[in-house]
Amino acid sequence: MNENARPDKTGTLNHNGAGTAAAPASKGDPLEPPASGSHRDDARSQQPLGREALDVVVAWSVIGIFLIMLMAVIHELSLILIPVVMAIVVGMILGIAAEKLGSYGIPGFGVALILSSLVAAVMFFVINSLTEPLSLLASEGPALVERSIDRFLPYLQSLRWLNISAASFSMGSMSMESLISRSGEIISLLGSNVTPAVIQGLIFLAALLMFLYSRLRLRKAIIMAFPARHQRLRTIRIIGSVEEVLGTYFATAALIYAGLGVTMVVIAYFGGLAMPLLWGLFAFLSSFVPFLGITAMTIALTVAGIITHDNIILALLPAAIFFTIHLLMENLAFPAVVGRNMEINPFLVFVMIIFWTWMWGAAGAMLALPLSLIAMTATRELFPSRRVTPKLPD
Repeated sequence: MNENARPDKTGTLNHNGAGTAAAPASKGDPLEPPASGSHRDDARSQQPLGREALDVVVAWSVIGIFLIMLMAVIHELSLILIPVVMAIVVGMILGIAAEKLGSYGIPGFGVALILSSLVAAVMFFVINSLTEPLSLLASEGPALVERSIDRFLPYLQSLRWLNISAASFSMGSMSMESLISRSGEIISLLGSNVTPAVIQGLIFLAALLMFLYSRLRLRKAIIMAFPARHQRLRTIRIIGSVEEVLGTYFATAALIYAGLGVTMVVIAYFGGLAMPLLWGLFAFLSSFVPFLGITAMTIALTVAGIITHDNIILALLPAAIFFTIHLLMENLAFPAVVGRNMEINPFLVFVMIIFWTWMWGAAGAMLALPLSLIAMTATRELFPSRRVTPKLPD
């Protein structure tokens, strides 16, 4: 029996020499097979995706189907949802004014009646101011089309790949006789859209009146729907921030764009364009639709200038002046007044405008900016730790 082999407390022999020397070799021997746990992990990593991945795919598929169905419902219910959503947005914009009027002791229904009546008066003024110019434009439509064809035909003929000549506008579907014969269809189409527009206007005014009247109770119901105290406080901050951002943004935008509209009236008057008041109103309204508004106005001014003036410099001058003034207002005056904290990503705004225009048409384009502001403000309040704070130099 070996001398170094001594029994331990359990009665077994402990070989100090061979036993201790073999222990490290058993741990680090590369020829020894790996443990069963690591072997299972390697085998699992080499297997195809299992049930867990399938559950994830199913969950995301359900979410995608729900979003597609939700967009379909929103599109189909546009006749009702457009005026209701617009009433909610306008009511939130008027929230600061409602609180000011309420602080003077005016009851809630009186505040709602005053503000909704002011909105109805503005709508009536806009529609009334558009009636005469649009009727004049409709009566002079054929003559305007003829002048436009005569003015643009030399430019179109210079592009030979278009294969356009004077005969293209004197026969076929592009001839003046064909356009006049189809004017009845155009009038009937416009008339068929008048009734839904009137219905949507009435729904908007009724929804705005009810929203302004029940604004405080609706806010209380939303806040009390959350059980925890910190959730209620966060909801209060979100609602207050959204109303403040919308009210400040659109009050400032209305003043700046009103100045732009007055400037456009002066530009149209001295530029020799017809109906300068209509141009000013269009400049004011189109400015609330970022990117697309200024693009449409610039193109319209360019076309009107080319039709009006023979000199190409005089023709393009009104569009160039308007584009420059609008650019300076949007990039210098507006950020200086509103502040950098309210600026949002232009790409996201553009995507929102395209999406809501596809969903709801022109009304969706006007609602894209306030909906973007609401989403931006709610995200900032929900995730305050993710705010980017610039590091200023010492």
